[in-house]
Amino acid sequence: MLTIPGLCWLCRMPLACAHWGICSRCSRALPAPPPCCPRCGLPSANTHLPCGRCLQKPPVWDSLVFVTDYSLPLKRLVHQFKFNATIALAPALARLLLLSVLEVRRRTRSPKPDCIVSVPLHSRRAWHRGFNQSALLASHLSRWLQCDYFPQGIRRIRAAQTQHQLNARMRRNNLKGAFRVDFPVAGRHIIIVDDVVTTGSTVAEIARLLKKQGAATIQVWCLCRTL
Repeated sequence: MLTIPGLCWLCRMPLACAHWGICSRCSRALPAPPPCCPRCGLPSANTHLPCGRCLQKPPVWDSLVFVTDYSLPLKRLVHQFKFNATIALAPALARLLLLSVLEVRRRTRSPKPDCIVSVPLHSRRAWHRGFNQSALLASHLSRWLQCDYFPQGIRRIRAAQTQHQLNARMRRNNLKGAFRVDFPVAGRHIIIVDDVVTTGSTVAEIARLLKKQGAATIQVWCLCRTL
């Protein structure tokens, strides 16, 4: 898609605020997800209390915030951002996530984050792609929220098979020993930023390492949650 400054990425109409990237009408028109559990982010009858799944086997993280399901039209923009190297989309997508985060904070008492980290790529994949989409989102969010961002805070130390080719059990096994924490964690309220959370295996492995080193709370923020 041709990038024309000042046009909405979705409807291609002129923007009142060019730096928004997506107009308010298109933002409001994004399909709202069904009622979801605040802990795991999956469909649930109650949006304020953990669902039955989380009561039986809670995820390692404390809460999950996302914009919408991994479906059109946001799916198309995420795909364009991630696989077509349209990095000009980063501030527009990060803003959508920020709006969702601020809405959740208005309704809950989630702690103010001390720092943000992004899900890393292995150095070989990062070199091949030329950028880390999660890192681009995290850098904008940290600046807007005025909290620390550690771009190398989580390092991928072992290459692994591409996650979308694997089932849930294989994803968990695929990630064992894949990450290393390289920043002070103890007592901090930490945000993990990713573009899409499917089974949650990747963010769960990172959250497990952070909790092991004494993180106070861990929130996962992502553009899309596969429901």
